[in-house]
Amino acid sequence: MSDTEKCFTIVMADDDPDDCQLLADVMSESGMSHNLRFLPDGEELTDYLWMRGRYTDEKLAPRPDLVLLDLNMPKLDGREVLRQLKDDGFELRVPIVVLTTSSSKDDISFCYDMGVSAFITKPVTFRAWAELVKVLNEYWFKLIKLPSVD
Repeated sequence: MSDTEKCFTIVMADDDPDDCQLLADVMSESGMSHNLRFLPDGEELTDYLWMRGRYTDEKLAPRPDLVLLDLNMPKLDGREVLRQLKDDGFELRVPIVVLTTSSSKDDISFCYDMGVSAFITKPVTFRAWAELVKVLNEYWFKLIKLPSVD
């Protein structure tokens, strides 16, 4: 199987079930068979990334190849997740793409200061979601070489 045919694991931390469903629907309709994992808040995401709690088994919680992170979530928001990752020196070596409703210059600057790979304001139509997913797939899984976990 070539790199372009590989099934990648995408973790989306977002408390909006409609946005999660949109991503799943777009990927399905586009014929993409990536492994999608949805987490409802930042606490779940940090547990997943640090392999804590119910995420200790890598077969049940595989290492992500891409993290999509919303900024506005309950319990632990995306900003705090980014702060914790940076403060702890966590070496994820996985791209984090902020995918949020915000277009605030302060949020954009903060996220890049925290080391995110990209900042994207969420699309509002199904067609725009489809285009976004196509671009993300082309860029992160076909064009870019991601670090392996060997």
